[in-house]
Amino acid sequence: MPKGKLIVLEGIDGSGKSSQYRRLCARMENDGIDYNHIVFPRYDKESSALIRMYLKGEFGEKPSDVSAYAASTFYAVDRYASYCSDWGKIYENGGLIISDRYTTSNAVHQGSKLDNDELPEFFDWLADLEYVKMGLPKPDLVIYLDVDIETSLRRMAKRQETTSTTADIHEKDVAYLSRCLEVAGIACEHFGWMRIPYLKDGLEREVDEKNAQIYEIVKNYISPT
Repeated sequence: MPKGKLIVLEGIDGSGKSSQYRRLCARMENDGIDYNHIVFPRYDKESSALIRMYLKGEFGEKPSDVSAYAASTFYAVDRYASYCSDWGKIYENGGLIISDRYTTSNAVHQGSKLDNDELPEFFDWLADLEYVKMGLPKPDLVIYLDVDIETSLRRMAKRQETTSTTADIHEKDVAYLSRCLEVAGIACEHFGWMRIPYLKDGLEREVDEKNAQIYEIVKNYISPT
């Protein structure tokens, strides 16, 4: 039996990724499309312990206090545990998996700690670590939601106010987030991700209009005409 398909939605904090992910899943369910959804990191699981310690600042108050390579392994372990216990068999038996974040997040967030000339080597190391050494599936399609730093910060502030949460070491570092946006563009070119612009005719796109584009991309990929 052929293996399944893995589709990933990616974007930095405040890109609207989680909202688009929920809308995408709802539309697929409404249309009777059989799929399984996963979200990373899995903060409620033991496998994310090092991630939670890292984001709380227990290894350093700034993201750069932990190397891109070390931090990447924290997230990779959580994905490996998830694959082994939650969705690996479904994928191996031909199932469709829709993921909110994946290895792609390491490329963006941890790659931002490196200089541009170091990124190709890091991207290749990351792919080898997760897709070869750890045996995790390589995404068939990655949809990256672009955003600008001002919109990202505004959305995060609103979310933190609504949920009564505080920013982690990633979310509170504006220079780091700005660098993530720059690296995401480089990663899109390196890996061949599909980039979804956040502006249309110079204005921020409506949520539903953007979701319609994302849904059309996914439908065309899983059921090409």
